[in-house]
Amino acid sequence: MPNSFDAMLTAGYGFTEPAVTLGAALERDGTVHPEPKIRIPLAMMNRHGLIAGATGTGKTKTLQLLTEQLSAQGVPVFAADIKGDLSGLAAPGEATDRVTGRAKDIGWAWKAAGVPVEFVSLTGKLGVQLRATVSSFGPLLLGKALSLNDTQTSVLTMVFKYCDDSGLPLLDLSDLKAVLQYLTSDEGQPALAQYGGMSGSTVGVLLRKMVELESQGAGQFFGEPEFDVKDMMHVTSDGRGVVTCLELADVQDKPLLWSTFTMWLLAELYHNLPEAGDLPKPKLAFFFDEAHLLFDDAPKPFLDEVQQVVRLIRSKGVGVYFVTQTPKDVPGDVLAQLGNRVQHALRAHTPNDDTALRATVRTFPKTTFYDLEETLTSLGIGEAVVAVLDPRGSPTPVVATRLIPPASRMAPLSPEELQADVKQSDLIAEYGQAVDRESAREMLAARLAKTEPPADSAAPRTGGRAARTITQVAGGALVGALSSTIGRTVGRELIRGVFGMLGAKPPRATSSRRSRW
Repeated sequence: MPNSFDAMLTAGYGFTEPAVTLGAALERDGTVHPEPKIRIPLAMMNRHGLIAGATGTGKTKTLQLLTEQLSAQGVPVFAADIKGDLSGLAAPGEATDRVTGRAKDIGWAWKAAGVPVEFVSLTGKLGVQLRATVSSFGPLLLGKALSLNDTQTSVLTMVFKYCDDSGLPLLDLSDLKAVLQYLTSDEGQPALAQYGGMSGSTVGVLLRKMVELESQGAGQFFGEPEFDVKDMMHVTSDGRGVVTCLELADVQDKPLLWSTFTMWLLAELYHNLPEAGDLPKPKLAFFFDEAHLLFDDAPKPFLDEVQQVVRLIRSKGVGVYFVTQTPKDVPGDVLAQLGNRVQHALRAHTPNDDTALRATVRTFPKTTFYDLEETLTSLGIGEAVVAVLDPRGSPTPVVATRLIPPASRMAPLSPEELQADVKQSDLIAEYGQAVDRESAREMLAARLAKTEPPADSAAPRTGGRAARTITQVAGGALVGALSSTIGRTVGRELIRGVFGMLGAKPPRATSSRRSRW
């Protein structure tokens, strides 16, 4: 006769629908139950999730095994690789004694395999260069990147509104600086009469903050060609989902920079993808590592928008997974949207640790099979407490789980291997070369040049200082810059949605993907 633990496993995890396998159940005494496997139904992967646990407990490897299995079942994946650990996804793993021993213990037929990966980067050093325009960031998200307070963000919002109404595209930070210089000049101040005003001190803060952001490398990714998030949603000719791996090892000490950019990607997905409803599998799985950095010191309007994106993007077919240390790192309203939980071990060495442990236990359903406080502090590396949604959308029982080993390499690619992979990327043709087309700084310089009196005119030069200011900010741009426009659409209306995103982009022809994996 099966015991009650077996009956619980069968009732909660004995479904036959396509799923992502996590591992085998562990009883409180450490007994392994190879069947049924602990799994997440593929159709429930767009109900979002949380992967949490103390440093060194195996969160990255959990992200890795989920990515592998999603890709194998035709689901594209985006993952932020903070430390460079995930680059090994592109290469088959090694059958070490530890790997084969764990697979045998769990009853898992382990086979080494890499996955199709596109490496992208914010600097262009570790992957194909990603870029975004200042306009598409919008004032709220840019304000978060610049660490602005509410007053400063409202001034930035006013500047964006002025640029929209005046047909001044903001493509890079030089454009925004040029507009700020103009609006604080004698000639530019009257233009703000219908919008309100802004103090010189606030403008000074904004300019200093932009210089700080540029010193972190932002000047490289604010610009064009802007990354089209639809390029994260490719499937190879043999039906595997392509993994877009954002390599951040060279900017991991600039968390505000990359966490804000990653949120821009998510908001772009929300704004550009059509409604999809309930699907047999997600269109995309989005893994947000070090998630606490997104929420630290964030203003309430920003948090409200994050909650809205997470709540509504499910219907677009996108599953969002936050990876962090404890559930307390994620705001309660966002945490409530996360239906799938993989909680690795927690440590309770300090009173704060103990508080976090108790708070984590309260976020799980009740269970009679475990003392969760004891279990969460005694889990080994690569073990986790799991609670997910079954095919009907109901919570499964809480189960301690020994996770399967990833099939791909559990170590980073060498620099040579990474660069060789990047050189083969299909994204290079589209994003490899920066484009500097006419935008706000050139347009302002041109407008002021047209109103500038001739040098020998006796008339007062009322526009001289502003013209010289804009020309200087634009790096000496001439009126002739108008002829350098590449595919320019003058007077385009900028319609922003969540986080100031631009409207949906037109589809773009893409090259056939090479079968190099």
